[in-house]
Amino acid sequence: MAYQICTKSVMDTSDPSITFDANGVSNHYDNFINEMKPHWSPKGMDFSKLEVLVSSIKKAGEGKEFDCLLGLSGGLDSSYMLHTMVRQFGLRPLVFHVDGGWNSELAVHNIHALIDKLGLELYTEVINWDEMSDFQLAFFKSGVPHIDIPQDHAFIAAQYKFAEKSGVKYILNGGNISTECVVNPLQYFYWGTDLIQINDIIKKFGIIPMNSYSFSSVYRHKLYLRYFKGVKVVKPLNFIPYTKLAASQILMKEYGWRMPERKHFESRFTRFYESYWLPTRFGFDVRRVQFSSLIFTGQMTREDALRELEKPPYDVDNIMHDFEYIATKMGVSIDELHNYHRLPKKFFWDYKNQNKVLLAIESIVRLLGLGRRGSAY
Repeated sequence: MAYQICTKSVMDTSDPSITFDANGVSNHYDNFINEMKPHWSPKGMDFSKLEVLVSSIKKAGEGKEFDCLLGLSGGLDSSYMLHTMVRQFGLRPLVFHVDGGWNSELAVHNIHALIDKLGLELYTEVINWDEMSDFQLAFFKSGVPHIDIPQDHAFIAAQYKFAEKSGVKYILNGGNISTECVVNPLQYFYWGTDLIQINDIIKKFGIIPMNSYSFSSVYRHKLYLRYFKGVKVVKPLNFIPYTKLAASQILMKEYGWRMPERKHFESRFTRFYESYWLPTRFGFDVRRVQFSSLIFTGQMTREDALRELEKPPYDVDNIMHDFEYIATKMGVSIDELHNYHRLPKKFFWDYKNQNKVLLAIESIVRLLGLGRRGSAY
């Protein structure tokens, strides 16, 4: 495909699935207009809907120590969601954090700044490091781009497991249309809950048994837990006025919260993966997705995004330090990590997978207006 860039965003042909109309407008803009915008407003959705939802959450939590589970990473979305749902709506969440071994100092600071001032209880699920590092090394060895799945899957599965065990009926999730309305290409960001693929890669490249790591298939948490156990995931940020700039200013003023350099950079592994590994090995810069989301929702101009994209996606002065940190923490040499970077490129279709089934399920969910891949709504 000859190089082309969307005239409405900064998505380009580095996304293998992109298409353009006669005016050079990409399918990403059409998806926003037709699928995302009906579920989003810059002024927030109808507050009465959120008030009804909050009332249901409080009722489900009557007589209990907490009324919902709220996952907190220390990033902007989950931090602002916690602030709003406690301060403005009076919820009593158990704040749930999954420590996969990659927390930055900034993430730890932000989590405790919020917890301490709000007077909340923090529950931290610590993932067995031997299992986590072996799981992540298996994905490096497989050659696929989606090497962040071991960490992401742990975040999802641990929350669902805790909710089921404790009888919590509501999980608050920071997914939102305002900053996440453009979906990452499936070729690079594959389904995080395809256990067929996960088990195939572990079987081929893993070394140690995964005895304590929590796994959860899409069928278990999307169907069984929701429709048989009554565990619901709600995304409050889609019901309230939410913009990156305003939210960060409030958090900094109220809590001394610190803004990560970029979205998801509260995890040192994700910072390395998104800023260095993905663009240098596979030629995809996730900033295009993040900036395009902000362009569509009026928080960034296309011109500013293009200027930012002229800069390297990673910190040139510190990348070798990050490279050494990742290798050392996972127990491999720097040369070995470089060798993984030079492996033949593989993709989800090179291993066992259930992509066709998952795409069919997503089509049904989208048709019903219940959500889509990428977790924006």
